[in-house]
This record gives sequence, C-alpha cells and structure tokens, in this order.
Amino acid sequence: MNRKLKMGMIGGGKNAFIGAIHRIAANMDGLIELHCGAFSSDPATSIESGKALFLPESKCYASYPEMIRIESQLPIEERMDFVSIVTPNFAHFDPAMMALDHGFNVVIDKPMTLTLAEAKKLEEKVKETGLLLCLTHTYSGYPMVKQARAMVANQQFGSIRKVIVEYPQGWLSNLTEKDGNKQAVWRTDPTKSGISGCMGDIGTHAAQLGEYISGLKITQLCADINIVVEGRKLDDDGNVLLKFDNGANGVLIASQIATGEENSLKIKVFGEKGGLEWHQMEPNTLIIKWPDAPAQIYRAGNDYLSNAAQFNTRTPSGHPEGYLEAFANLYRNFALTLRAKIEGGIPTAEMLDFPSVADGVRGMAFIEHVIASGKSDQKWYAFKI
Repeated sequence: MNRKLKMGMIGGGKNAFIGAIHRIAANMDGLIELHCGAFSSDPATSIESGKALFLPESKCYASYPEMIRIESQLPIEERMDFVSIVTPNFAHFDPAMMALDHGFNVVIDKPMTLTLAEAKKLEEKVKETGLLLCLTHTYSGYPMVKQARAMVANQQFGSIRKVIVEYPQGWLSNLTEKDGNKQAVWRTDPTKSGISGCMGDIGTHAAQLGEYISGLKITQLCADINIVVEGRKLDDDGNVLLKFDNGANGVLIASQIATGEENSLKIKVFGEKGGLEWHQMEPNTLIIKWPDAPAQIYRAGNDYLSNAAQFNTRTPSGHPEGYLEAFANLYRNFALTLRAKIEGGIPTAEMLDFPSVADGVRGMAFIEHVIASGKSDQKWYAFKI
C-alpha cells in the first residue's frame, strides 16, 4: 500500500475548534491525508469550508449521507478509507452507523453517542462488520500516561489500592452560553449534549484515564452532581466515589466552574508498594513515590522508559510534547493498525493501543450511572452495561 490513508471528515468546518485539532493530529505523522468532507449541517457552509481547506470541489460534500453514499461507490483506491466524526454528541451515532454500514472505518469524538443504548448498537455494528473504531480520548495518548500504565501493569506498585483523578476547568464559571459562546451553547444543551454536561464532557475523560492507567474497571459509584451556575440546564460540577473490580476505591472530581482553572487534569494511583502522579498541564513528567526512598521523576524522551512510552514519543527529552502530539498518537496508532489490516498484516500491541468502541460503551455507562446516582438517595449504584 504505497499511499497515505484517505480521511473523510464529518463536521469540523469553518470556525470549529475541534475540527482543526483533528486535522493537525491526523496529518502529523504523514500517514493520513484529508480526502473529502461534509463539514457542516448547512450545505453552503460545508462546501465553503472544504474549499477553504483546498479540497477539490467534487470532494466538498453538502451532507454526510451524500459523502458516504458517493464515496462507497468509488473504486477502493479512489475513495476514503475512514471517516472522522467531529460533530456535537447528538450527531455521532447516525453518521457512524451509516459509515460502518457502507464499509468505512471510523474515528469519533467522545462521548461516543448520546445514550448508552446507542453505544451498544454501535458496538454491535463494529463487531458485525469487523471494522475499526477509534474513540479520541486524547489523554491516553500521552507518552508518560503510557509509562504509568506500563509500570502498573508490570506490578511495580503491587496491587492497586486507590485512584484519585480530578479534572477542574473554569471556563463555565459564568452563564457563558447566554453570551454566544458556541462551545458552551451546545455543551449545555440537553438536546445536543445528552443528559450530562460536565460529567459527559470531561468526567468521561477522567474515568477513562483512571481505568486506562490502573488497568481496573469501575464496578460501583456514588455521585454528587451539581448545577452551580443559576440558569444552566446541565451539570457543571460533580464528585464521584468509585469502587473497582479488584476491591480498590477511588475519587473522581470534575468541574467546569472551578474559577481560574484551565485544563488541570491530574491523576494519582497508589498501590501497596508505591504510587504515581501525572498532571496534564506538565505532561512530560511522571512522579513516582516510594515509602522508603525519595520520589523519582521520570521524563518523556528517555531510553529508560517502556516500549509503549517510547513508541509514542517523537522528540528527544527536553523538547515538550503536548495535547496535539497526544491526539496525533491516537490517529497514528489507528492508521498503523488500519494499514496493517489492509495489507493483511498483524498489528503490534503498540499499534492497537488506542481507545475503542468498548471504551465508548463504558463512557456512556459512566454518564448514565453518574446522573442516575446523582438524582437518587441510594448510596451506591452498580456499574452495569
């Protein structure tokens, strides 16, 4: 296969923040090219956006059904290889199902769908078709997150006892959606975001990161869910107690009304022998703590790191790699897996290391259980899928 993979994009048109992020990430390793797109629900905006990205007019589609239908009728070498869906939550399920039905692999933003029922249907469709689905939980793409996961998996901390993960932001400290902030408007609208605001938007990131690094699964939770800013329709703050499948316990905090905070995602994992700490705003550093020795600082780009960490590092130590590179790692690993599949090869474990449809189902289960728990006087809710 002597060519780049061809990407079709749904959403992410003019003035859309996340569409540009996806395109940068997909392009970073030279494995993927933007081939076509339906960039907006408005046909004129979609075509205008495609032209602004220097796509041929024939590849600027007025709608995603038109794009999927036409592309599926082209010879394999001339059509898109996969679809990247970067729309608000309510517009994830239908295009993903249509893409899979027409034989296209899928990259999709989180949360994967609007409801758990939709997520389960999408999982069934992925299994039925044998196609790939990558869910863009960006933070699992950081090299030092990979290092933390590898150290836990290698039993360097012994059995895990506690997971503490928090994600405070401050950008919704005021009723920003009433001031015309496009990101705030749809994220606080139940018809577009679903039953949850803060927990759906960033709480799912925190939950996925906790499970990814610890290697554990949440089995029960007890949630305190809040709407702090008067006039808001969805939660903007919450605290969740967690229990995991090995008996460990945890705490998850997510807030978008933490005034003055940016994207201060951080996680601590403690085992019987030691613990670790990682901060998203200082992503190249992993702090390791022992009961009988000084704390250690692990840094990205060094050859003492795990294979997974090194595989997902692009530059020598001391050269910062951040959000865009972590995002790109997901696209790169997905692309390498898809290329191996097309060529009849076997993807390596490093290639297969990207969030999948199963993570999407767990994310939607997290949202629905958290909101149900937050509305109930019941102390613990069993985490069921």
